[in-house]
Amino acid sequence: MKTNSKKMLTVLCGVAVILVAGCTSMKTPASSSVAVSKAAVANAAGAGGAEYAPVEMSSAREKMALANKAMAEKDYKLANELATQAQADAKLAQGKADSAKAQAAADALQDDIRVLREELARKNQPQ
Repeated sequence: MKTNSKKMLTVLCGVAVILVAGCTSMKTPASSSVAVSKAAVANAAGAGGAEYAPVEMSSAREKMALANKAMAEKDYKLANELATQAQADAKLAQGKADSAKAQAAADALQDDIRVLREELARKNQPQ
């Protein structure tokens, strides 16, 4: 009889945890999600996202503004969704900026290698 009571108590505790988690996720402000997304947008801007990925940065900033508006209106579900989308756009913008910078560095390195080869070939020519 004790075993059944323990099992029943365990099941009830599990159900209670699930219910509490479900209820709080709908009513809890999405402030942490918005804060993380705001930081992602700032990081992308600092990485040159506006220069190398202006469309994505514009989208991220617009979605952040909408998320902030949704937070003010206490529509936390919408705020969370918009913040998540803004974060994705910001990460894409940062990725594009990082990629463009890496490509520019690779191009500069290739130019340096070409110049060195030309100088080496010139020095090795018979005079």
